[in-house]
Parts: sequence; C-alpha cells; structure tokens
Amino acid sequence: MVYELYYWPGIQGRAEFVRLALEAAAAAYVDVALRPEEDGGGVPALQRWLEDADLERPPFAPPFLKAGRELIGQTANILLFLGDRLELAPRDAAGKRWAHQLQLTIADFIVEIHDTHHPLGGGLYYEEQKAEARRRSKEFRVNRLPRFLGYFERVLKSNPAGGRWMVGARVSYVDLSTAQIVAGLRYAFPSASRTALRRCPRLRALHDEVFARPRIRRYVASGRRLAFNNDDIFRRYPELDG
Repeated sequence: MVYELYYWPGIQGRAEFVRLALEAAAAAYVDVALRPEEDGGGVPALQRWLEDADLERPPFAPPFLKAGRELIGQTANILLFLGDRLELAPRDAAGKRWAHQLQLTIADFIVEIHDTHHPLGGGLYYEEQKAEARRRSKEFRVNRLPRFLGYFERVLKSNPAGGRWMVGARVSYVDLSTAQIVAGLRYAFPSASRTALRRCPRLRALHDEVFARPRIRRYVASGRRLAFNNDDIFRRYPELDG
C-alpha cells in the first residue's frame, strides 16, 4: 500500500510525528504537502477532502492519512492505525493501549507547547498576544515543561524491558514522537529545555538513539524533513525562553 499523507505545506507540525513513523518503517507514502499544486499537491489537495460534503467520515483538520479507501484523522489515531502495520507498536492489547495512552499524553503536551506563543488563540498574530505569551511561557517553563519531561523520564525508567524505549523492548511510534518533542523543545526553548533535560538522561539518550537510526538519519539528511520555523508548533522567540 502507498499511503497518502495530507498536511499544510511549509511546516513539520503534527504531521511530522506520522512522517517519522513512515520513514522509520521505510513505508511507501506520498507527502502531498511537498508536491506542487499543479501536480495535485499543496493546500488545494487537502482542502478538497476537508470540503467534500459527501464524505461519510470527514476529517476535522489535517493531518489525515489516506490508506486505501480509508481516511484517518488525528495524529494519535493515525499512529494507532499504523503501529501494527509498520511493526511500531506492541503486539499485545494492553501494550497497544499503553502506547496509545502515551501518544495522547504527547498530544496534550503539544497543545501546551503551542499555547506558549498563542495563548489567546490561533486566529491572532503572536504580536497581538506577546504579553500573555510571556506570562504563559513562564508558567510553562517553571511547571509544565519539567512535569511532562519528568513523566516521560519516569516512563522510560519504569519500563520492565530495560528503560531504553518507552514501550516494550523495541522501538515504537511513541519513541519516535518523544524524540521529536525533545528536538522541538531544544529549538523553541534552548535554555529552558537544557535545564529541564539535565534531570532526564534517558530522554536525552532516547532522542539521540532515534535520530541516529539509519532510516531517520537518511530522512533528516535528504532535505525532505522541513526545518523548524516560526510558523510551526515549535517557535523560537528568545523572550519566551526566560
């Protein structure tokens, strides 16, 4: 099967968590956002699905994945679907639920990261909410950042399979997503994340091991992985990093 991944062009966003899984498994997929509009890509391609009034199960927003006749939305749901097919999830039912639970926690964390620079709403420019962003980011740096990272470190430590991976004894989509979170935080909050990660040696090792995997390393070097930028979830505003 050749999967079709739909997302906004120019940013990693929530689709990057799906891309990492597809790349790690060497799955055949088309990243529609990277195709020119004249070749059926870009924003018009995803808008056609979002505006199709005849769809029985329409997605609310990208990312969504077309797999055969099925259209699957929501990052955690896409990864739940792909986990078995790409051998990036535990084989037992309890393990699958645990992986999905962790991915949903990552989704909660992503919302909090996004809201550091857009605390009042995504429809307003950052410049229109800078004062509120400073206040929200201070709360994030002092309380929420260490709490989430400390939790993920605890998950690694408590893994009975050895503490190398988040779930079980082999790499899963949760590990790929966690490594992406660490990479994004290092971009957006270099000072605050450095401080918080000092207490998280397993998280640091997980990040390094994921991005050293041959397929992920080739993906990063290929130019197909978009750079972090200030139109994305992870944004670098020095005034928000304390």
